[in-house]
Amino acid sequence: MAAHDIAEAARRILGFESLRPGQESAVRAVLDGRDTLAVLPTGSGKSAIYQLATALGGGPAVVVSPLLALQLDQVESIEDADVGDAAALNSTLSESKREDLLDELDAHELDFLFLAPEQFANDETLERLEEAKPRLFVVDEAHCVSEWGHDFRPDYLRLGSVIEALGHPVTLALTATAAPPVRAEIVRGFDRPNIHLSVQTFFDDSQKRRAVVDCVAEGETPAIVYTATRKHAEGLAAELAERGVDVHPYHAGLGKREREATQERFMNDELDVVVATIAFGMGVDKPNVRSVVHAEISDSVDSYSQEVGRGGRDGEPARAVLFYRPEDVGLRRFFAGSGHLRVDEVLEVAEAVTAAREPVEPTELKESTHLSETKVVAALGRLEEAGVVEFLPDGRVEATGADVDLDEAAGNAVAAQEGRKEYERTRVDMSRGYAETHGCRRAYILSYFGEAFDAPCGNCDNCDAGRTPAEPLDEPFAIGSRVRHHEWGEGTVQRYEADAMVVLFDEGGYRTLDVDVVVERGLLKRA
Repeated sequence: MAAHDIAEAARRILGFESLRPGQESAVRAVLDGRDTLAVLPTGSGKSAIYQLATALGGGPAVVVSPLLALQLDQVESIEDADVGDAAALNSTLSESKREDLLDELDAHELDFLFLAPEQFANDETLERLEEAKPRLFVVDEAHCVSEWGHDFRPDYLRLGSVIEALGHPVTLALTATAAPPVRAEIVRGFDRPNIHLSVQTFFDDSQKRRAVVDCVAEGETPAIVYTATRKHAEGLAAELAERGVDVHPYHAGLGKREREATQERFMNDELDVVVATIAFGMGVDKPNVRSVVHAEISDSVDSYSQEVGRGGRDGEPARAVLFYRPEDVGLRRFFAGSGHLRVDEVLEVAEAVTAAREPVEPTELKESTHLSETKVVAALGRLEEAGVVEFLPDGRVEATGADVDLDEAAGNAVAAQEGRKEYERTRVDMSRGYAETHGCRRAYILSYFGEAFDAPCGNCDNCDAGRTPAEPLDEPFAIGSRVRHHEWGEGTVQRYEADAMVVLFDEGGYRTLDVDVVVERGLLKRA
């Protein structure tokens, strides 16, 4: 389909005057029958891609979405725009209502069906979806495949087998943030010039805490404040309430009803400030958030840009303030390095699966091996990569029957897990680099995602202060070029700052190297 036809459909169906960068090409790719990964900025209309593709190419479309609130928002948005008939399939529905929705999907009376990945573990649901023969399979917030799948939502890792069970409909993955390794695992432009970026550095925790409270209490609202722990979220919310701020905490430890009520009040402009862990924000499409405040450093630039991107979606000025204390990096590195696997633990899981005469539930493995759920899931993920086991669409796991040495496979699985943990630690180091840079902060973030940007941006604290780091003495490799290191293997040159260069190695993660040392010792070769 020609570009002008898609643009005309966008005007007619969605009321768009024009499509944003990336939307038209993604829609065209889907309509051409190609599996597509669309990495677009937060708030840039990712949902319009599958809505247009379904309206032009026919449905039904199955949309995997991580949160019920996000699903319901999308259903309401589709109905309001009169794009088609949409519904959400979730555990709150009665059995009769569930059957009605599946009947409507099977009869092609439903254009969009939203559900969480856990729903595919229901055999009957999967069979009914297979009968409906969806034409489009959408994975919204697709970075969850990488960031959640290996930890507490393993159902994301099974989506590949689900897609195959459904006859491999055209698949569209949507995300607002994905560094190169994440893009690869789930198969842009972050630049939001209306958001002012700044960092305030402290060495005393109590001084930093008071500064956070002052910043939020005296700043523009609505505001989201992110913290690293539930305890900190509760404490900050209490201190802000004492200052007369209309505030409420939000984290996974609170009851479902309380979380939903807090989000609803915030969305309806009935609550000025939410102090939250990362549990809050995904799917929160609130246009007038004026401030996004981080009380601690994020675990990665990916997470930070995603969270910051929830501010200023109406295009009006907004601010993103990070309160940084170098000691906080240790906590993030601890979290990133936790969850170590031993060879004997992986071997125990492998032997339990191979000894079973039929597919088993991961919960059964937890009971038989006496390992934590996190370790069982991590071990299964690594064993799947090694070809020892495979996940079935219903959530169970079975041995592949491949002729492999289990001891060797377990050793390789542990090495792969340790490599992943090391990569997570290097992502924390890149967050620290953002907090400590003396250069343009917007340029730092954009270069992290492989995008060129000519500083100054004119809307960050360093550019405001006229800070310009010294030019590198040499740039031996162009940004974006592939290089090879004798220890870390191949990687991509990400950025230069002062006399240092950052390389993202495929296996070794992000590494910051002294340019002079690289040149003098020949540490890098062109790949």
